[in-house]
Amino acid sequence: MIARESPDPEPMKYAILGHDTSSTAEKLEHYTGTVAWSYLRPHWKNGVLYFVDPGLKLVEVGAAISENDTMRVEAWLKAGDLVKIGDLHAAQWEGGAGEFEALVVSPFVLCRPLAG
Repeated sequence: MIARESPDPEPMKYAILGHDTSSTAEKLEHYTGTVAWSYLRPHWKNGVLYFVDPGLKLVEVGAAISENDTMRVEAWLKAGDLVKIGDLHAAQWEGGAGEFEALVVSPFVLCRPLAG
């Protein structure tokens, strides 16, 4: 007698190959960290660096961007809670030793200076 394969084989349990059941927020946490201005500078030069107001969570803003929640993102932009980093901010941070909390939500990078 020949054994038949099950029509629904059990999925592989390798994290890199298996189904990722993490929430968007959990996934974004992996791309959040503390960095120096030298890491952020190229993103600013490419025009993809944004400041997030300390009253908001980076992961919350990143999730709204990744989920294409234009209403929330536009509201934050209009209120000034999410601001594209301009020359004035960059000049302020050039040469500084400060650190930033940052989150990559490709192609954008969200950041804010850490209190020091």
